[in-house]
Amino acid sequence: MILDSNSVEKMNFYGINGIKFLFIIDFEMKFPIIMELSEAKNFCLKYFIDGAKNYIEDVDSMPYKNELEIQKNPVSFEIYEKAFDNVVKNEREGNSYLVNLTFKNHININLSLLEIFYRSKSKYKLYFKNFYNEFVLFSPETFINITRGKIYTYPIKGTIDAGIPDAKKILLNDKKERAEHLTVVDLLRNDLNIACNNVRVNRFCFTETVKTNFGKLLQMTSEIEGKIKPEFNNRFGDIFYGMLPAGSICGAPKRKTLEIIKDTELQNRGYYTGIFGIYDGETLKSSVMIRFIERNGENYYYRSGGGITVYSDVKREYNEMLEKIYIPVS
Repeated sequence: MILDSNSVEKMNFYGINGIKFLFIIDFEMKFPIIMELSEAKNFCLKYFIDGAKNYIEDVDSMPYKNELEIQKNPVSFEIYEKAFDNVVKNEREGNSYLVNLTFKNHININLSLLEIFYRSKSKYKLYFKNFYNEFVLFSPETFINITRGKIYTYPIKGTIDAGIPDAKKILLNDKKERAEHLTVVDLLRNDLNIACNNVRVNRFCFTETVKTNFGKLLQMTSEIEGKIKPEFNNRFGDIFYGMLPAGSICGAPKRKTLEIIKDTELQNRGYYTGIFGIYDGETLKSSVMIRFIERNGENYYYRSGGGITVYSDVKREYNEMLEKIYIPVS
């Protein structure tokens, strides 16, 4: 999977010339959307990107008629187990040591996707609609931020119900979760080395709390920093070309793991687990498109999943996939 040359050059051109732009890049990198920020008003999309937004509505003062109701109708355990077994088989054969396995789970909700966008609380949010797609996402995960000649990335791997006694201690001392997190950190360090010098981990394995409609979750994350090589300065297309798809939502080693994902999931992810963000003329901010709901006709689907290693327990991973089906509405 590669980002097409036109998209790469467009992102390079905008960056080098200080032109503000927005980008939405799907997981397979087949249908990237890259436009000047001034063009966004011509599209049916809303974004909130770490404080930057393109709408003026005072969301907190909106009168809401309905309390959120969500019913999960996930894929059966038997279907999940079959895919899980294929992943673990590949890992035991040495083809991969971490695979992010995801599924498209049917849900029933009583709110529109646009209303969910307004009502959800998250560091990154996006609502998008055209003739072929309608989706909303509320992601807690930064992909890369670029500012003052440096790149920062914050991979998330490892999740636990915050309501469990000693949840933080359990998560940080879980050998499987910690090994999975270390794998992703190492992968992203390698990705950053393509465009950066002096790559380092500033903070390793710290936790953040996410509020959901079912309670709170604890997530494990790290901060990685690199100084951009002179030949990559503001060449955002070249930087993204070397880093996509995001390591935290595929696995390692990346190329072979992507083949396993394609063989196991049996359908394209589309914009789910792609990336989106903006460049404001000085700073670029982007997010991984997770916590993702899409509409297909009259049906709604919530895409979720998690990292699988040879040490994973199938029932635990299935339950984690279900726990991640939430909407951060208080």
